[in-house]
Amino acid sequence: MINILLCGNYKVFDGALTELISITNKTKEPIKCYIFTMNLSRIKPEYTCITDEQIEFLNEVVQTKNPENSVIKFDVTQIYEKEFGNCKNENAYCTPYTLLRLLADLIPEIPEKLLYLDIDMMAGGDISELYNIDITDYEYAAVKEKYGSKIIATDYINAGMLLLNMKKIKETHLLEKARTLIKTKKMLFADQDAIYRSTTKKLILPRKYNEQAKLNKKDTIICHFCKRLMLFPYPHTENYKQWQVEEIHRELKCYSFDEDLQEYLKLKEKFENRTGEKINE
Repeated sequence: MINILLCGNYKVFDGALTELISITNKTKEPIKCYIFTMNLSRIKPEYTCITDEQIEFLNEVVQTKNPENSVIKFDVTQIYEKEFGNCKNENAYCTPYTLLRLLADLIPEIPEKLLYLDIDMMAGGDISELYNIDITDYEYAAVKEKYGSKIIATDYINAGMLLLNMKKIKETHLLEKARTLIKTKKMLFADQDAIYRSTTKKLILPRKYNEQAKLNKKDTIICHFCKRLMLFPYPHTENYKQWQVEEIHRELKCYSFDEDLQEYLKLKEKFENRTGEKINE
C-alpha cells in the first residue's frame, strides 16, 4: 500500500483529480490518499473544506483503477487553529493550507511511511519506485529546490514532494520543531523553511522525483508544475497548473500528460453535471 498525503480547500479538487488520475494510471500498487482540509473562511470566503461530494467522487475515480484504492478526508480545522491560528506565518507566500503537512504527526491514523505531494504535481511514471526507497535512517527524502539550492543553501529542499518517515520524525520531533518555528519566527517560505531548519537527517534524491523545470523528460516520476522564473523575452514568472490544459499546451509546450488530462476533462464534466458545482470558474 502506498500512503499519500494531499492538502487543501475545496478549490484543490482539479489538482487532486488530475494528480490521482496520473498516479493510478501508472501505479499498480494500491494507494491510500489522505486529504487534510480545513475551514479558514475567517481569512478568505473561499477557504472552506474540500466537500464530501468531492471526496466521494475522487474515491469513486481511484477505485475504478483498483478497488483497493481509497481517498480519505481529514478536517483538521481545530488542530490548525490550536497550533497556527493567527500565527506569524498564516499569510505566508502561498496559503495557510501549505502548513497542514506540519500536522501529520498529530493525526493518529497516519501510517509510519507517507508520501506528501503538492497539489500541482503529476506522475510521469510508477510512484512505487519513489515510495519504496529505503528511508529507515532518515526523517524524509526530498529533492533540491531548483532556485533555493543555488541561492539559500546547497542542500535546500523543495517541500512539494516529501517521502516521510513518520516513525523517525516522531523520535526527532521534526514537525514539532517546525511548528514552533512557524509560530515564533516569520519566514519567507514558511513551511519549507521550517522543515529545512528543523531537519536532523534527510536523503537527497535525484531531480526526476520532483522535476521542477523540464516538463517533458521521459524518466520523470513526479513532475511539478510550480512557479518558474523566465528570463525571455523579459524577466518574469509564470505559474501554469496541470489542469489549465490549454495553457500548458500553448505556454509550456507540455504534452506528456495528455492522456491523463483528457480523462480529467471528461471526469470533471461528469462531476459538474452530477453536482451542478463548478470549482475554478
